[in-house]
Amino acid sequence: MKVLVATALTQGEHEGDYNWCIEGELVWVQEPCAIDRRNPDGPCGCGRGFAGMSSHRSTTTARVDEIPGFTRDDMILAMQTSLRDGGWPEHWAADLVDGLLELASLWGVGTVIDRRIDDFGPREVHA
Repeated sequence: MKVLVATALTQGEHEGDYNWCIEGELVWVQEPCAIDRRNPDGPCGCGRGFAGMSSHRSTTTARVDEIPGFTRDDMILAMQTSLRDGGWPEHWAADLVDGLLELASLWGVGTVIDRRIDDFGPREVHA
C-alpha cells in the first residue's frame, strides 16, 4: 500500500523548509491555523507541513512509500493511536486515512511532495 512518510530529501531547497520528524515515519495533514491560512509562508509553518504520526513533530517534505502487507486497517490503527496520543478525536482516523491514501495514490513511489495549505505537488529530486 502506498503511504506518505517523512523525508529529509530536498530539505533546504525551498525557503522556509523544516524537518523535525523521524525519517520514514508515517505523516498526516493537519488543518492549518488561521495565521497560516492567511500566509502559509509565515512563522508558524503548519500550512506547509506534514505532521509525524509517531514523533508529533512536522516536516515540509513527505515521500510516497510502499509498505508491503500494510493495510488500510493498519493505517487506521496507527492514526487512532497518533490522534489519541496527540489529544485529537480518534473518530477522525478513518476519514483522515482515506484522504491520505488518496493523496499518496496520485504519485509514484519515491516521489517527494510538499504542501501549501490544500495544494500538494511533487518536488524535483536531484541525484
